[in-house]
Amino acid sequence: MPKFRKKPVVIEAVSFSSDNFEVIEQLQELGFDAVRISYEKQMPVLKIDTLEGEMTAQIGDWIIKGVNGEFYPCKPDIFDKTYEPG
Repeated sequence: MPKFRKKPVVIEAVSFSSDNFEVIEQLQELGFDAVRISYEKQMPVLKIDTLEGEMTAQIGDWIIKGVNGEFYPCKPDIFDKTYEPG
């Protein structure tokens, strides 16, 4: 099977943590306002309108601004394997 390498791209992202509710303000500064805080089992979550529909980000997840200006959540283990500080 042919192998492919992911092209190097620089992304913008913010981490959603329990003491970081200003994440919505950070996302708005990046040009995104289709996000809201909700609660599931008394834990805060972010509801994010994405190109694929509504997605939920939990504490610890990263919110990424993609190469086409779209936003989506990413689990921290995947983020760590895929991205490094630039």
